Amino acid sequence: MISPEHDRLKQGAARTSVLSNTIMVVVKFTVGILSGSVSIMSEAVHSGIDLIAAGIAWYSVRESGKPADDEHPFGHGKIENVAGTVEAFLIFGAALYIIMEATHKLSVGGGEIRRLGIGGGVMAASSLVNYLVSRHLLTVAAKTDSVALEADAMHLRTDVYTSLGVLGGLIAIKLTGITLLDPLVAIAVAFMIIKAAYELTTKSFFHILDVKLPHDEESVILGVMEEHAGDYLEYHKLRTRKAGHIRHIDMHLVVPKEMTVKTGHDLSHRISRDIQQRLAYSHILVHIEPCERICDGCDACGK
Repeated sequence: MISPEHDRLKQGAARTSVLSNTIMVVVKFTVGILSGSVSIMSEAVHSGIDLIAAGIAWYSVRESGKPADDEHPFGHGKIENVAGTVEAFLIFGAALYIIMEATHKLSVGGGEIRRLGIGGGVMAASSLVNYLVSRHLLTVAAKTDSVALEADAMHLRTDVYTSLGVLGGLIAIKLTGITLLDPLVAIAVAFMIIKAAYELTTKSFFHILDVKLPHDEESVILGVMEEHAGDYLEYHKLRTRKAGHIRHIDMHLVVPKEMTVKTGHDLSHRISRDIQQRLAYSHILVHIEPCERICDGCDACGK
């Protein structure tokens, strides 16, 4: 069961991201227009995409917190995976736009760059603000296991590095007077954005396809089963998947045919409890099966 505090943390973090990105978009676009720097404008576009992504993250964490209903018996968690995938495609689009603009700038020799001091100050401030906000988002994402917030934090953390890259480019232009450095830095920024988008796509999209839990998490499940190995005969058909922050785990557990229903139920409850204590937000279904084999000297079945 997801607590109200869990949802408040997620939605509060998402709203913080929306507010900070709104401010960054306005400031960067203004300075980008005043300076004529395509690298600053590329950062403004990047922040614009981050703002859209933050809005998507806020909507998705709000919706994913809704309880299961008749239409969604497994809950609404997968909306976070969908949101993360949409955010990744938005980032790909922004990177392509930046490359196109930078290529045009290269074709005309780099153009004139004005107000380098203001531009540099905005990039430095942007890096600091986005670092602080992304750190907060990652902290909340870790506490709540939120894919959407983690995706939003990845966007902002990428923005930190790209803003620092643009700042370095502006400093280099100031020292050398070579304006061609501006579109070259913008292209480098674009490739960093593409890398982040690819990593986000692999993390968000494949959970929509119900891929199994990561190896380290499945190892936790196997460890619990090993601890209870003396209480059952075998288990099979272990299946795992993740929807948003919810882990879905089910398995077939083979027990002696003489075991009572209550004893089997209690055993499945103990196994589920131990898994949930180590893997938060896990929904576990254990199907009890009686052993149908006839084995000479089998103590479990009294043979």
